[in-house]
Amino acid sequence: MNGSNRPRVLWASRFGFVLAAAGSAIGLGNIWKFPYITGQHGGGAFVLVYLACIALVGVPILMAELLIGRQGRRDAVGCFAVLERPGSPWMIVGWVGVAASFILLSFYAVVAGWSFDYVVMAASGALRGRSPVEIEGLFGVLVSSPGRVIFWQGVFVVATVAIVLGGVRDGIERCSRILMPALFILLLVLFGRGLMSSGGVPALRFMFQADFSALTPQALLDAVGHAFFTLSLGAGTMITYASYLDPEADLGGLALRIALLDTLMALLAALTIFSVAFTAGIEPGSGPGLVFQTLPILLLELPFGSVLALLFFLLLAFAALSSSISMLEVTVAYLVDEKSWPRWRAAGLVGIAAFLVGVPSALSFNLWQDFKPFFGRTFFEACDLLVSSYLLPLGGLLVAIYIGWVWPRRHSLAELGAGRQQQRWVHSWQLLLRYVAPAAVIIVLLNQMGVFR
Repeated sequence: MNGSNRPRVLWASRFGFVLAAAGSAIGLGNIWKFPYITGQHGGGAFVLVYLACIALVGVPILMAELLIGRQGRRDAVGCFAVLERPGSPWMIVGWVGVAASFILLSFYAVVAGWSFDYVVMAASGALRGRSPVEIEGLFGVLVSSPGRVIFWQGVFVVATVAIVLGGVRDGIERCSRILMPALFILLLVLFGRGLMSSGGVPALRFMFQADFSALTPQALLDAVGHAFFTLSLGAGTMITYASYLDPEADLGGLALRIALLDTLMALLAALTIFSVAFTAGIEPGSGPGLVFQTLPILLLELPFGSVLALLFFLLLAFAALSSSISMLEVTVAYLVDEKSWPRWRAAGLVGIAAFLVGVPSALSFNLWQDFKPFFGRTFFEACDLLVSSYLLPLGGLLVAIYIGWVWPRRHSLAELGAGRQQQRWVHSWQLLLRYVAPAAVIIVLLNQMGVFR
């Protein structure tokens, strides 16, 4: 017997679902990665290409995942057993999602733990009164301390498990109703402060004046890859979350709201960071170290810098937590639905397992930094490469193929609306899902495999 015979718990409201799904999408990628890759690729032109990729690749696959989840009403693996048959080869899509989410959580918790450490440092005043060299060196001190990194990794995993233990309504949805508005308010405060600085106008110009001569083939590939990654596609999260949706929900409208919220937060984060960088005369494409090494120095030089630094790292921590709960829920939902495990056991044991698997990633920055058995990569780098470059794109590609080519069109019309206007809209969506989205994802996969290098 499996847990599919239990009554399905639904979101208390569609608004709660949008907040939870947007929280899954809005993570460290928006606040940490998107600003620096935008900076590296010249700003405005890259942003336009990125927005096109969101519309033509991200949203169609997001809608397909929502469709699978609501129709299957099970976990990411079980949905394909319902839609096809138990033991169907298409269940591999769900397995890819479960594996990707679990591995992603294991090493994501390491980086997210850094933000928790910086929140404590900012709140305790440990950043005040230090020279730029000392502040920049704090990050090296943190990551080179295995005990400290593992401690904060564990704290982050415990916080994630505690939220998921509460269930869909009382845990994930209730937390999302707090985290997401808090995240938005924090970002707006920092964004407003950034615009008032001398770097505000240059940041706006950099973000919204398109210089297409700055675009390179790698920039195009990065735009497709990040548009895909930022919406939590291919990891089973949207399938799992959509399985808790009510039958009458407008999937197209919900997908657009999620994508708009995610994109808005990414643009606000980039503008905030660029305004601070331009104020201090720092290049916006300074790289991954911008957030943990350069930005604290720049924030502390501004009026009320200590408060701004605390707000920024709270923002980072909240964004990380809103994403991690969806990663954990994918595996927990599988164990609850397919193995009839109680939620407390599934969340607790998966959390412990993710923490243990993540320890080698934590050690990759200190004790094991010279241990590179995976084709010259550390454990952390190998996990990141496996998930971001292969499992997520593969999962999204299979979802696009399944809904675009295998799922009967009449089922899509029934789920998304059968009126004449809706039929034309569904037809356009299916064209994107059949041809544009798979082609883009295949190009990204081939690029990761070194075909275009």
